[in-house]
Amino acid sequence: MNKIYPDAHAALAGIVHDGITIASGGFGLCGIPEALIAALGETGKKDFTIISNNCGVDDFGLGPLLYSRQIKKMISSYVGGNKEFERQYLAGELTLEFTPQGTLAEKLRAGGAGIPAFYTRTGYGTLIAEGKETREFDGHWYVMERSLTADLALIKGAVADKAGNLRFNKTARNFNPLCAKAGQVCVAEVEEIVEIGELAPDEIHLPGIYVQRLVLNRSPEKRIEVRTVRN
Repeated sequence: MNKIYPDAHAALAGIVHDGITIASGGFGLCGIPEALIAALGETGKKDFTIISNNCGVDDFGLGPLLYSRQIKKMISSYVGGNKEFERQYLAGELTLEFTPQGTLAEKLRAGGAGIPAFYTRTGYGTLIAEGKETREFDGHWYVMERSLTADLALIKGAVADKAGNLRFNKTARNFNPLCAKAGQVCVAEVEEIVEIGELAPDEIHLPGIYVQRLVLNRSPEKRIEVRTVRN
């Protein structure tokens, strides 16, 4: 099975529809599938529910999809850094499900593992817990959180082999594998594709069984990933 597609637009062909839920990897602007996000915007589809740690910035990452009014709902842990996000939310034009960062990660992990819900102490006694089931265990109160799954996962890796086995670069490893496992279909954007067997088993952070489509982006912009060395 050939998983490699010639470009981001081809990699999204036939799998993007109005109203779908999309899990998008990355943290801030680090490790985001920037070419896939841009191609997603160019599909013209709308009413997306996006699961992502944040929503990029005004002119990069997921941010432009707010201006094009393609995002209906965000499930995020951080809403700063994006003025249009703030404006749409305060104006009632955008639905936001605000989720603590660790809880968001666990909701994706649980969804990918087939676990429908779990209990956490995070958020108990706050607005986060409103309307949710709570339960006491061993003298402590917990909030029940439902897990998250998505119709489509868009992720960014450093290196993939042709079977879709992925290696991530440092911080880009945080939400990307979780999004991949929570998605019914996963499309991975990578900077290098190698032959099967070139990645040592211990180098593989995400097995290829979780990745259905691959697209090569040799020169990503990486606005926030800057190499710093000592003099």
